[in-house]
Amino acid sequence: MSLAMNREVFVTCAVTGSGGTQDKSPHVPRSPQQIADSAIEAARAGAAVVHCHVRDPETGAPSRRLDLYRELTDRIRAADVDVVLNLTTGMGGDLVHGPVESPLPLNETGTDLAGASERMAHIRECLPEICTLDCGTMNFAEADYVMMNTPGTLRAMGAMMTELGVKAEIEAFDTGHLWFAKQLVKEGVLSDPALVQLCMGVPWGAPNDLNTFLAMVNAIPDGWTFSAFSLGRDQMPYAAASVLAGGHVRVGLEDNLYLERGVLATNAQLVEKAVTAVETLGATVIGPEQVRRKLGLVKRAPAS
Repeated sequence: MSLAMNREVFVTCAVTGSGGTQDKSPHVPRSPQQIADSAIEAARAGAAVVHCHVRDPETGAPSRRLDLYRELTDRIRAADVDVVLNLTTGMGGDLVHGPVESPLPLNETGTDLAGASERMAHIRECLPEICTLDCGTMNFAEADYVMMNTPGTLRAMGAMMTELGVKAEIEAFDTGHLWFAKQLVKEGVLSDPALVQLCMGVPWGAPNDLNTFLAMVNAIPDGWTFSAFSLGRDQMPYAAASVLAGGHVRVGLEDNLYLERGVLATNAQLVEKAVTAVETLGATVIGPEQVRRKLGLVKRAPAS
């Protein structure tokens, strides 16, 4: 993909994620109502897309419960502000080994391995416009944790997304993930042109430097759409870098809790800051209807 500044940018807000951030900031939403309210506030602030996980309302722990996803989806669709809904499919791919000298049996605390159909159950139930596809297996920062996404599982989940008419957002945490994404499109598992999210600085994926970022951008085929994010204090710099490289922007509490040093942020505040950065660069922030036209999305009606 040739490098040229993007003049029409959409902002995605990653509302809550599945990391252990629920006790680090009072602004990290837990219940479906809190997550929906935060997503709606982000949409009012300028986010065209909201990327959502669900959590246990009591503990804040990540969850795959269908009733939580159903409530979240209904609340967002019933809101008086329009926004494109993007749901995760990352849950169900968590593997935690035992100690290094005896990795089996697996550690039951944290291990959550589900089949492709089970990981897609909430997508089939809620039919969001977009859902994520973490396009590879990866070691994370935790000593014995592996995010499991085998080629077979990804082919199965990707085929289900295509069958359901839900646009896959390919989550690329390293260059090999883009390699496999191109293979999925070549095989017809995913439609062409594809949508990609470049995930920078997540240990131990693509390191957080511009050389690696540009290598990732250059590996994206012409005609595909990409967005990018980084973590913590690098969230806003990578918003600007993505626009300058021809992409779109993701911000939100999934990736960063702070508005500035020592000041905890809300999702809406992070979106407002990203919108200001994009417009300062001379680009225009586009809304959900323009995103649907660009990506060929189908808006779903609220539940009756």
